[in-house]
Amino acid sequence: MSADKPAKRNIRKFGARPGSKAGSKPGSKLRHQRGPKPGPKTEARAEHKPGPKPPRKPGGKPTFKIGKSPIRSRGPKAQNKAQTRANPTAGPDEPLRIAKAMARAGLCSRREAERWIEQGRVNVNGKVLTTPAFEIGPQDRVLVDGSPLPTAEPPLLWRYYKPRGLVTTHADPQGRPTVFQSLPEDMPRVISVGRLDFNSEGLLLLTNDGAVARYMELPTTGWLRRYRVRAHGRVAQEQLDALQNGVEIDGVRYGPVEAKVDSVQGANVWLTFALREGKNREVRRILSHLGVEVNRLIRVSYGPFQLLDMKPGEVDQVKRRVLADQMGPRLAEQLNLTTMVDEEQRWKRKGSGGKRGEVE
Repeated sequence: MSADKPAKRNIRKFGARPGSKAGSKPGSKLRHQRGPKPGPKTEARAEHKPGPKPPRKPGGKPTFKIGKSPIRSRGPKAQNKAQTRANPTAGPDEPLRIAKAMARAGLCSRREAERWIEQGRVNVNGKVLTTPAFEIGPQDRVLVDGSPLPTAEPPLLWRYYKPRGLVTTHADPQGRPTVFQSLPEDMPRVISVGRLDFNSEGLLLLTNDGAVARYMELPTTGWLRRYRVRAHGRVAQEQLDALQNGVEIDGVRYGPVEAKVDSVQGANVWLTFALREGKNREVRRILSHLGVEVNRLIRVSYGPFQLLDMKPGEVDQVKRRVLADQMGPRLAEQLNLTTMVDEEQRWKRKGSGGKRGEVE
């Protein structure tokens, strides 16, 4: 084979070289320049003309994918709504629902605040409110019963050993004694993190901030609640192990439960229960389903907070730094806990007479 034949193949495949015969013919086209052959498919494609290409971002990728609507830039209102949904609590300078502001100020609960608003006891910027669907900011002047709204207190948390025979509510319709009636008089108005039954005892967390309570109560927080249980009857460890997959009782589904037999005393058995949901009377209903009756129930821990050696009726305030660590950096910053902890540490250094404290 001569050396000219491969050259001709290259010309047909890749186009004519300068000075070649294929490129010198007037009106001649190469195969890749001729276009598709005429036919029904070609005519159909000719009728459908593609529109303009979508705008491209720096980097070359289009701003939307095939089959999806274009991504539109969010306006300020949409961004604010997304931040409000993502944040468990609003910052100090962000608008706040009036009922929530009253609750955070320690005046009353949210439900009580809504009733006070309906009764015309709340005034904002000289106008009487008629609906709780109202937001206020730092610049608004709020009067409750003619007095200015108190400044919201910093979030605080207490450990409380709830004795038996107290209801975890602010007002009981049956007139039974409540947890909040038994607290020391110098404590501010607080709410409970979850509840304990009338006949249950042990650790009950109290806080003056609703956002802190909601964060600790959420199952998504994943905090484990441990109980020491004394029950009348006998239950096998195999029955308790089956609770690790959850159980359904009377149409109510309970999540996974860790349980074990600790000891046997006469007709009673001591158990340890650990769960994350904490539904109403969950431990009692599960053990009743297994054929034993609870005659004493003590909550010994709630997440990282433990009962330890507290006695019934005792109250102990949690240190602010511990609370900030357990809330996480994002929520602690929103609740202004981080700044307050730093100020406390600064004043402690000043009080010790250290040079570092004097500089700060």
